[in-house]
Amino acid sequence: MTLRHLKIYIEVYRLENVTKAADALHMTQPAVSRSIQEIERYYNVRLFERIHHRLYVTELGKEFYAYALHIMDSFEQMEQGLRTWDEYGILRIGTSISIGTFLLPKVLLACKTHNPHLKIKSTVSNWHHLQQALLNNELDFVVMEGGMIPDMLHAQSIAQDCLVPVLPPNAPERNTEQTLQELVKNPLLLREYGSAGRGFLEHIFAIHHIQAEPLMESISTQAILQSVHMGLGISFLPKHLVEESIANGFVATCQVSDETFCRDNYIVWHKQKFITKSAKETMDFFRLYAKA
Repeated sequence: MTLRHLKIYIEVYRLENVTKAADALHMTQPAVSRSIQEIERYYNVRLFERIHHRLYVTELGKEFYAYALHIMDSFEQMEQGLRTWDEYGILRIGTSISIGTFLLPKVLLACKTHNPHLKIKSTVSNWHHLQQALLNNELDFVVMEGGMIPDMLHAQSIAQDCLVPVLPPNAPERNTEQTLQELVKNPLLLREYGSAGRGFLEHIFAIHHIQAEPLMESISTQAILQSVHMGLGISFLPKHLVEESIANGFVATCQVSDETFCRDNYIVWHKQKFITKSAKETMDFFRLYAKA
């Protein structure tokens, strides 16, 4: 039995006449009669009594009608939901902690204004967790700083940002030019292992033959900033996250003569993932605000 059978039965039940139902459905009368008979034979039941060329609904026919209505209604709701998914559905996105701090709120606000019915579930975490979520189809796409991208994932560059040295406010190196080798003689306060920022720094350190042994590791940029302010060590953090703290003297910075610490930011998704219209529009907002 198919949805077509149910649709025909509902119309026959409603009109209590096979000929009228056939006209309403743009079918022939024999085709409608055959569909009703197919349902009755399939379930070995009688849905209509045929007396003196009239149809009389049986009690079982009334119960079957209630089921048929519910099934057709559920099917129509499913179709409507699929057709309007871009407008009324759920989009699952993830960002690194840095991008989640400065870029994600702007994008969420823009999306809310552009499409108020779309529900966006956002996850802010480190790259290791976000990568696994993409591979497990728990997220539709991710926005993150540069890092190693597995072959199963597609990455598209959207902008570039740079890290800057973050020093205690009274550090002797402040407002000077230093080599990286000179800077890392200070205790290092770094993001946690598995984060995109930590991976990027370790890559830079490896190029300069530096073995990083951080005194402190933290998932929290604010915890690192506070520790630097108190003189516990130095760090390297995204410029946009620490500009205000540097400007007001909470921490200081310096120039690095032999390294730029610049990297690309990426939108990342699974190569086999179908990207919906709403996902593409949200990606465009990330591109727009990342370059602002």
